[in-house]
Amino acid sequence: MAKDKTGSDKAVSRSGTAVPAAAAAPASSGSEIAAFLNAAKSLAPGAAGSGRLAFALDATMSRQPTWDSACKLQAEMFDAVGKTAQLSVQLVYFRGLGECRASRWVTDTTQLANLMTRIACRGGQTQIGRVLRHVADEAKLRPVSALVYIGDAMEEDIDKLAVMAGELALRKVPCFMFHEGHDPAAARGFREIARVTGGAYVRFDQNAAAELAALLRAVATYATGGRPALEKAGGAAATLLLEQLGPARTGGKGQSRGKGASRS
Repeated sequence: MAKDKTGSDKAVSRSGTAVPAAAAAPASSGSEIAAFLNAAKSLAPGAAGSGRLAFALDATMSRQPTWDSACKLQAEMFDAVGKTAQLSVQLVYFRGLGECRASRWVTDTTQLANLMTRIACRGGQTQIGRVLRHVADEAKLRPVSALVYIGDAMEEDIDKLAVMAGELALRKVPCFMFHEGHDPAAARGFREIARVTGGAYVRFDQNAAAELAALLRAVATYATGGRPALEKAGGAAATLLLEQLGPARTGGKGQSRGKGASRS
């Protein structure tokens, strides 16, 4: 089903590579999967721009109580990204028993926001490893500026995830890990992924909606223009991320490697 090298509508295999949808092991109904794939096919591929941002969601059942409000926040982020010139975004999500899917890379983020509203939570364990592997594979084809991950749990081996995070670090893909709730295992795991990749960890709840939206807009700014753009943007959210990223270091395209500090 994958038709080009930029991440056309596809399922993500356990090794992170694209596989035909028929080869995946979906836990959701055929009609729901078909609806997502039909919507994904309608997305116009993004033109080459100055940045590519992977936006990954945990859509397992534990997020159901806050899913509607979370979708609103995430849609606001897409809207902010849409106002940022030349930034391509890919939506990745997992849920159920082995379902992990990715959209095409697009610049029209309104389409992605609409696509996201079609996703319903399904019971299952986290598949963060598949997300990290998928983004690493995408970065092999073309540079990926950053990964944003939003979730509330981590049920995988942190040592294995750290190895995958190390590959993202080698490919200069910082992970911005947004943690909903207070799960201690998730906090440890997310902090470690952020540290290894030189990204940032931020815990949030639905009472901090405005703060989260501002932080996501700051990530979009970073993905487009690196640290210089974030420094120029100013504001509390940009300042927080700059603190998370650590002191500036020399690196290609103005994107310094940070220390991956965290905010509890």
